[in-house]
Amino acid sequence: MAANTPAPQPNPGFIFESLNAYQRTAALKGAIELEIFTHIADGATSAAAIAERAQASVRGVRILCDYLTVEGFLTKEAGAYGLSQESAIFLNKRSPAYMGSIAFFVAHKNHLANFDDVAAMVRKGGTVNGTGNLTPDHEIWVEFAHYMMPMMWKPSAAVAEMLAEPARPMKVLDIAASHGLWGIAFAKRNPAAQIFALDWKNVLEAAIANAEKAGVADRFHTIPGSAFEVDLGSDYDIVLLPNFLHHFDPETCIVFLKRLRAAVKPGGMVVTPEMVPNEDRLSPPIPATFSLMMLGSTEAGDAYTFAEYDRMFRAAGFGSSTIQDAPFSAEQLILTQA
Repeated sequence: MAANTPAPQPNPGFIFESLNAYQRTAALKGAIELEIFTHIADGATSAAAIAERAQASVRGVRILCDYLTVEGFLTKEAGAYGLSQESAIFLNKRSPAYMGSIAFFVAHKNHLANFDDVAAMVRKGGTVNGTGNLTPDHEIWVEFAHYMMPMMWKPSAAVAEMLAEPARPMKVLDIAASHGLWGIAFAKRNPAAQIFALDWKNVLEAAIANAEKAGVADRFHTIPGSAFEVDLGSDYDIVLLPNFLHHFDPETCIVFLKRLRAAVKPGGMVVTPEMVPNEDRLSPPIPATFSLMMLGSTEAGDAYTFAEYDRMFRAAGFGSSTIQDAPFSAEQLILTQA
């Protein structure tokens, strides 16, 4: 830096923006609910035209759309609004990659309530709302099954393409199956695969409906109940374990994984898509910050590093694990040999 260049001055703007960041969540969810992005894609580019289609006030639409433009979701030129590339692909309902429905889970009132008192949850070291989202038969997981599907279509299909081995007889266990897409992808890829989906009974209704739509219902079996208590069955070639272990402390994970080890046949594999931060726990940003979500919504969950997952699997009697990027996802894929 040149001697005559003034040093940058401290600016509280970042603090102000951070304290107002909840408005970004609320604005995006509201825009999705009003179908703002779809109306623009359909040709309504002025505040008045968008307002007419959204059955909203012109003033309200103008303020919301200007805000979304500042935040990078929209463009604006000569008074006409347009879509950013991401909004056109993911937030326009006409797009096959539409994923706007995730707003109704990610920004669910139950989730927001978990962060009403962050100081209290930090003092406690876990959720201050009872057992958080882990209450048996919690309705939030029914909503997850319906709203979060768009995020899982491509990752589940890509993993099935990697591992489903068409025509090989295969028994697959899908833990916390939710919408059922992971197991359904295996069934579609391999006509000789039998899928066993485990989740709460009320959640499995969504999985069954999706299996019927996919034409694989005759090979899609359900195991209702708690993954820690029900009979898991045995002799599985593949176990799908997506986004489950992060809800629990390592000791509880090991207890569960020992149950799982007894259910997998020798030479079988456990496939674990998870948010996995690097060892510094500061990167990549999405997995690294996921631990705060677990602090607010669970009693003891966390975002674990690969080394921690590897230790858990080994402590439960599994062999070596490898890790790779999960296709079409911010997650990573842990592959563990039985």
